[in-house]
Amino acid sequence: MPANLTPEYKAAEAAFRKARDPRERLDGLREMLRAIPKHKGTDHLQADIKSRIKELSDELEAPKKGPARSGPSHVVRPEGAAQLALIGPPNSGKSYLHARLTGSNAHVASYPFTTQHPEPGMMTHEDVHFQLVDLPAVSPEHPVPWLASALQTADACLLVVDLSESSCVEQVQALHAILRGKHVTLTERWDAAAFSAGAGDYDPFALKLPAIMLANKADLAADEAAEVEAFRELTGLNYPALAVSAMTGQGLGEVGAWLFGHLGIVRVYSKAPGKPAEKDRPFTLRRGQTVGDVARLVHKDLAHTLKYARVWGKSGFGGQQVGREHPLADGDVVELHA
Repeated sequence: MPANLTPEYKAAEAAFRKARDPRERLDGLREMLRAIPKHKGTDHLQADIKSRIKELSDELEAPKKGPARSGPSHVVRPEGAAQLALIGPPNSGKSYLHARLTGSNAHVASYPFTTQHPEPGMMTHEDVHFQLVDLPAVSPEHPVPWLASALQTADACLLVVDLSESSCVEQVQALHAILRGKHVTLTERWDAAAFSAGAGDYDPFALKLPAIMLANKADLAADEAAEVEAFRELTGLNYPALAVSAMTGQGLGEVGAWLFGHLGIVRVYSKAPGKPAEKDRPFTLRRGQTVGDVARLVHKDLAHTLKYARVWGKSGFGGQQVGREHPLADGDVVELHA
């Protein structure tokens, strides 16, 4: 990164990297541009920030342009516990898999490049909802100029691969080359460090995403475990993997449970004083988040006016009074007091 960047700019950049909502990311970009020192050493970065502000502004304003707009937005606003991007080579069965996992009515066909725009859908695991976004196939023959922008709001990737395809190794190597060219890195790590945005301090817009490989069309494999291991040896990629089949449904029930565990999802149920807990729609946090984070999800003003909370569950005995910094556990019931 350019020298002499101020703490104010670095704080703005950190906030931008953390943001997932497109509006928050746009606000973060504008704050970065405001805070960046204006000298020759930052000219290139200033130009990059301005370009990204324009690109994201155009995406967010596009739906308001009515019939004259050029096409669907490529920015999918995150919903649910996490946003997962489905990426893969042509004809990997990605769109069919998305349709089976989410119950969407997305167009599915046997020819390549069926998906032309981001297709969101919701996958349910118990009382948690994951947003799966099907993206166009990644291939040198079909460039997707906005691919990196669409991935910016994702928390992780589902890399869909058809191991029965004889050229699958070359296809996935080409996919990774395209992503590298767009400053996107996939990692096999799903620990806390993997979810820190950015792949290097030299580039504030570099993106690092945890990935799991979905070995699709497992019904066609004689020994899917052996084929996954052979694929890993040939590519040097060590992503965690699940053998699945969109056609037969094999392994599809494991996807939500795997994501729930490895994303560190924590379900928190709200409770009004004197009333039972609302158990139908939990707030979803990440492991290590606190009472203050729940207050922000309820209302941004409550985060400032919150005095204390009472907690029932694993992180506190019945009705224990706690402060805003109290970390929460899965299944906790929280009663907020302002």
